[in-house]
Amino acid sequence: MAAIRLGLIGDNIRESRSPDLHRLAGAMTGLDVSYDLLIPAEMGLGFKEVFAACRDRAMTGVNVTLPYKERVVEMVRVDDPAIARIGSVNTVTFASGCARGFNTDYSGFVSAYRHAFGDAAPGRVALIGAGGVGRAIAFGLLALGADEIVLIDTDRARAGVLAAALSAAGVAPVRVAGPEALPGADGVVNATPLGMVGYPGSPVPEGAFPKGSWAFDAVYTPVATPFRTQALAAGARFLSGWELFFFQGVDAFALFTGRRPDDLMQLRVALRDPRLHPVV
Repeated sequence: MAAIRLGLIGDNIRESRSPDLHRLAGAMTGLDVSYDLLIPAEMGLGFKEVFAACRDRAMTGVNVTLPYKERVVEMVRVDDPAIARIGSVNTVTFASGCARGFNTDYSGFVSAYRHAFGDAAPGRVALIGAGGVGRAIAFGLLALGADEIVLIDTDRARAGVLAAALSAAGVAPVRVAGPEALPGADGVVNATPLGMVGYPGSPVPEGAFPKGSWAFDAVYTPVATPFRTQALAAGARFLSGWELFFFQGVDAFALFTGRRPDDLMQLRVALRDPRLHPVV
């Protein structure tokens, strides 16, 4: 049985559960899967050098995360026009000398939203963060039928670039604003690193969380973030970044291997409590 050699390239990934997810999925599908954490600074290399080493060592593929999801686009072939419009890649497969790029943050967010909220429409959404994961979620919101997307980012130029890309799709109104746009939002999304291990805080000012909304936090390490605390205090239906992590991981595993675990609930349980299915 050929080994499936995978990895994750990123800067702040020591707490990532991706190795667990892919090794467990491999065990459930009868595959020999290895999955390494690749941190360019700790390796004494730049991102391009780490990526090239993965490709040249004939790895099966890699996931890419903060802050490289947009940077990697120019280094891969993107066949899907929808992914090309997103302008961000988090999953790369290596086959026959070709690096092909995909975005399972996009598909994973849509699946996570539907899993939590069913057919409910997102309504008017305040999306905080216009970086790699924010771009994927924004296009996911279009696919889910959002009425309006309000982009909030400290880098207003970056938000403007994303707004133009979303507006070109011609599906829903899009505008760039500041935190003053939060009142009246039906949904609030944190697509920034704030709340993640090493990035303390929340992008929502205290007391500014809209009442009775739904909320999604792309951060999942830890699951209990300041943003989550604010959302629950405001009575929001909360969707954890753990759900995005899970569904994007399952989609990425399918791209890497051509297989999906038959029992996703078993995989979820094993990931929630590794003692039930230890990873070595």
